[in-house]
Amino acid sequence: MASSFDVRAVQTTVYDGQKPGTSGLRKRVKVFQQEHYTENFIQATLDAVSPDGGAQGTTLVVGGDGRYFLQEAVQKIVKIAAGNKVTKLIIGQHGILSTPAASNLIRKLKADGGILLTASHNPGGPDNDFGIKYNVSNGGPAPESVTNRIYERTKALTTYRLADLPDVDLSAVGTHQFANFTVEIVDSIDEYVALMHRLFDISLIRNFLRARKDSFSVLFDGMHGVTGPYAHRIFVKELGLPETSVMNAQTLPDFGGGHPDPNLTYAHELVERVRRDSVSFGAASDGDGDRNMIISHDWFVTPSDSVAIIAAHAHRLPYFNQGQVKGLARSMPTSAALDRVADRQGLEMYEVPTGWKFFGNLMDAGQLSICGEESFGTGSDHIREKDGLWAILAWLNVIAHISEERGTTVGIRDLMDQHYQSYGRNYFTRYDYEEVDSASANKVMDVLQDHIQSQKLVGQALGCDTAKFTVAQLDNFDYTDPIDGSVSRNQGVRIVFDDSSRIVFRLSGTGSQGATIRLYIDKYEGDASACFLDAQVALKPLIQVALEVSQLTALTGREKPTVIT
Repeated sequence: MASSFDVRAVQTTVYDGQKPGTSGLRKRVKVFQQEHYTENFIQATLDAVSPDGGAQGTTLVVGGDGRYFLQEAVQKIVKIAAGNKVTKLIIGQHGILSTPAASNLIRKLKADGGILLTASHNPGGPDNDFGIKYNVSNGGPAPESVTNRIYERTKALTTYRLADLPDVDLSAVGTHQFANFTVEIVDSIDEYVALMHRLFDISLIRNFLRARKDSFSVLFDGMHGVTGPYAHRIFVKELGLPETSVMNAQTLPDFGGGHPDPNLTYAHELVERVRRDSVSFGAASDGDGDRNMIISHDWFVTPSDSVAIIAAHAHRLPYFNQGQVKGLARSMPTSAALDRVADRQGLEMYEVPTGWKFFGNLMDAGQLSICGEESFGTGSDHIREKDGLWAILAWLNVIAHISEERGTTVGIRDLMDQHYQSYGRNYFTRYDYEEVDSASANKVMDVLQDHIQSQKLVGQALGCDTAKFTVAQLDNFDYTDPIDGSVSRNQGVRIVFDDSSRIVFRLSGTGSQGATIRLYIDKYEGDASACFLDAQVALKPLIQVALEVSQLTALTGREKPTVIT
């Protein structure tokens, strides 16, 4: 028999700064642990679920990446959701859902939205980060119209509504009924694995890995994030790989003390093992499972190249055999490698601001199939989030397909060689200067803004005697959504040269401490014989131009970046 419950209005006061960014609200755990802080934001989110206000009668998916404070936050959501007359919560077992799995559940179960508890690739633990973000009914991140409503509510709250309910047992799959409020605990992995079976030729990949086990090895690093159990199920149970093919697969609240960001700096353990053991195919995903890195013992695949490879070989993937590839898209800072595939295949190409939500409108309108960001995010219209394991399986499917066609083992370097021979190469790098003093970071952006306003650099040849770059365009990227006409301004400073090379500067809004300056360098090389230099060598003259134009070293005191990608 369903038990009834009382609801009380808890008096609270406003906390400043609860403004959701590109990926929700991210702060230190200790900030979320302040009295009423988390409750305020949950209440504001529920108030903003519909334009008319309120979440009464809705069904919401809830889950997170396993980081510290997850369990407590889920229990708070249950009680506040019940207090706001939400009809049903669908929660991942142990409160855990990868971001792609949550997006899939929202879409498959036709939920009204979802509350995702993640700070993505940011470190976890009691002294690190936590995050809350809201996804809408298409399974994608809330658009600015919704996040603005949430923020406005955070500035006006005087109470939040709390149901007098016991903590829900999150450890066992099953249903809990409380009067007219239902909590369903679901297996976190089953539906996602079923989705991967619909998208890829799992049998082809499994047979390839079995037949080529002596010439093609796989190593996946879960980085102690949410994807470890998903990867174990897929790689070991579904694809028949040995247990040793998955490392750091246990989801830990502090990610094992590491930084769960799949790049050459933070995934160094994977990189070292791949190179030491001559692994054919190495891959990693981040804290919440939406990012990915692809590497072999003899090649690192930039995210910009990764999405270009997937797009170029999309016809080899069952999901895209079922229907035409509708269009391609990338974030503005991402290299133009994908543009060259779109041009060759006669596909529409979209350039959008950083933030996966900008791809959602294009997907919902049927104009976009495959997209990517240089920040290790790759995905398609199968869900409305980037999807790390999807990208990894796409690569394995392509490799298995081509290897079967040719009757020989094709590796990552082979694919890249072929791609550069056909399309040329966009040399690309990103420099991250993390936790820069905010005032210093703003001074750098002010210098760049002064260049934009004066336009004096346009037409000037910058650089050294052996490498000159003539400025053709200088602006701050504005984007008008072709579907709804919404405008996003000042999305990144661009310096474009007459050879199509680009320098881009952005201030990141996803960190919780200080500011992060991101510098992006993109330079095209059409001569296939010159496509295999080290990116840092090929881009050194352009990097120097970027540092001189921005005065970054002098203004921040940083002699080198925190992370180079």
